[in-house]
Amino acid sequence: MAEHAPDGWSGVERRLWEAYRRGEILDLRTGDAETDAPFGDAVWGPERTVRAEALAHLLLAGPRPAPGRVASLRLSGAFVTEALNLAGAAIGHYIELHQCRFEQKILVSEASASTMRFVNCLIPRLEASRLTTTGDLHLARCRLPEGIRLTDAKIGTDLLLNQTVVGGDRFGRAVSADGLTVNQDFEAERLVSNGELSIRTARIGGRLSLRGAQLHADRAQNGTCLNAVRVTVGHTLYLTGSADGGWTGSRGYYGSGYGEVPPPDGPITPFRAFGQVRLSDSRFDGACLISGEFHLEGDDELSLRRIHTPELRFSCDFRPTGTVSLSRARVGNLVDRPQAWPLGRHLGLTGFVYENLRPIGTFTVRQRIAWLEGSSVDFQPESYEQLAAALRRDGADDDAREVLYAKQRRRRRTLPLPARIWGAVQDATVGYGYRPGRAGLWLLLAWALGSLWFATHPLEPLKADERPHWNPVLYTLNQLLPIVDLNQGGWNPGGLAQWISAGLVVIGWLLASTVVTGATRMLQRG
Repeated sequence: MAEHAPDGWSGVERRLWEAYRRGEILDLRTGDAETDAPFGDAVWGPERTVRAEALAHLLLAGPRPAPGRVASLRLSGAFVTEALNLAGAAIGHYIELHQCRFEQKILVSEASASTMRFVNCLIPRLEASRLTTTGDLHLARCRLPEGIRLTDAKIGTDLLLNQTVVGGDRFGRAVSADGLTVNQDFEAERLVSNGELSIRTARIGGRLSLRGAQLHADRAQNGTCLNAVRVTVGHTLYLTGSADGGWTGSRGYYGSGYGEVPPPDGPITPFRAFGQVRLSDSRFDGACLISGEFHLEGDDELSLRRIHTPELRFSCDFRPTGTVSLSRARVGNLVDRPQAWPLGRHLGLTGFVYENLRPIGTFTVRQRIAWLEGSSVDFQPESYEQLAAALRRDGADDDAREVLYAKQRRRRRTLPLPARIWGAVQDATVGYGYRPGRAGLWLLLAWALGSLWFATHPLEPLKADERPHWNPVLYTLNQLLPIVDLNQGGWNPGGLAQWISAGLVVIGWLLASTVVTGATRMLQRG
């Protein structure tokens, strides 16, 4: 390998050659913030210009490192002309570029590399499909107006897009990363995307963090701002806010950017989605945390269909404006609050299974029943059974019975007229068996009315030669409680009195059994 830069290289490129051999940073910045801003209008002349061909030459056929040094490409404040084409290359050296401007796109499709870090750079577009790295890929605080392509890429450690601004391609996609594999964390905190962020079938070994991200769909294309269908996340998904204090003045090279821990009650930038969000069929092995703003229009949906996670935390401060679907999702703990869910039958709960309810603040059983009945489909008895089972697991038996009672009342509205009438009778008298106190009151009323009737209409004795003492109160009670013998069998009712006696027996069987069942339940609970 040559020890000196090739003929025809500019003075800046020769300096970069030497810096590369020594593993040092070539810093071409002036020190003036306005002049050095890569996204500004200041003109960068030849003293800051490096050809993409020179960068490719260093990475693919560069010089031997200086004795005792590790060669690496480390460059700040450069204007890179032409397209940097490293497609299919094997890049063995470390790459780190800060505050650089690229005239044209970067192509690293089907390349292999160690670690690549682009921080605060202007890059028209990154083409990196099937890129393989053994280390990180960082694009923190960069701007890529024509988007990123990372389809089927394999990132050895972390992928960082924090504070990055990405525009859409001609298909309306800002980030095309279907089939992406990231062995550790994928952070896109405070990302601003103007087009779809697509990571379908991606596999993330650690966290998938979109805290404070601002995702905008391209309405002229498909209206989706986040497409994360069939994604597997080894830890936690964050669609939550980002504390403003942690980012102010951040100088972290890697874009994760938190300095001192901000106060818990300080201002935050919420996660915002302007368009459809699809998380269907995804698996989150740690938790799925959702507390952002979802600005959905028309048929837009926040789809959580068939997701699997040990904990779903749904705690939005503002109700989503469209539909939230949890159909056939399976979660362990459901952590939520009443005001987080949409109104107006924009909630899909068909087949939604959860083990435990862990509400934030007060979430009464009546609010929970209204949550069920706000579902976008008609009566589903399994939804009530699921809620009642979760309440029982938490020891809230009274609340569970309230839910089952609501199920019967809701079911009645789906029945034919005769069945609705009979159901109304059951509701008024015994509350479908879930209101034993109501049955007791009816039983007392029947006792009082029966006693009053028989007090004014005494019965004849069963045997003419026997004259037992007539007690209308005990006789009525004996009819209402036929399993109890109060020695009132010596009377012979006839005519209307016979029908009244029979009616008291029927009423007694119906109401007393409900009262006894309720009392037994209370004793068992005690």
